[in-house]
Amino acid sequence: MRVFLPSTLPALAQALQAGQVGPGPVPGFAVTPSLREAYASGDEEELEYVAMTEAARASLRMLAQDPAAPPRRVVLAVEIPAEQMKLDARDKEPARVLISEAVPVERLASAHVDDAEAGADVRAAADALPAADAGDEDASFAVDGAEGYELGWYATQELPYLAG
Repeated sequence: MRVFLPSTLPALAQALQAGQVGPGPVPGFAVTPSLREAYASGDEEELEYVAMTEAARASLRMLAQDPAAPPRRVVLAVEIPAEQMKLDARDKEPARVLISEAVPVERLASAHVDDAEAGADVRAAADALPAADAGDEDASFAVDGAEGYELGWYATQELPYLAG
């Protein structure tokens, strides 16, 4: 099953060095029954895009916790056997899952990362997240500004260059 893992560039570098993402449990986002229910229409590709978008929002939260990290959202796409996952859907995150153990880097299929030009908007969004969560409309606008950028696709062989 395709799962999207939120990350940052420093966390990606650490995962590549360690040979795995985590220790487990590792939070991720996938096409879950809760996500299908929340989006009555939409094919598998559209639902995967929604799951990836939720992972990108979680990447923003990681950036908020690590102000020294380069301001670029990172989402790692991995293939995980269904038996290694459990649903962890929440009201605002219907695609949320937990992977029971560390994810070997060999399971990475690709990465989706902001271009450097998105940096100022991504940093502003990470800084605005707490206020946006509390209902502040201006802060929500800042978060939406970062989410207006499409994440670029990177093959697994490009990941060391991204992380370096």
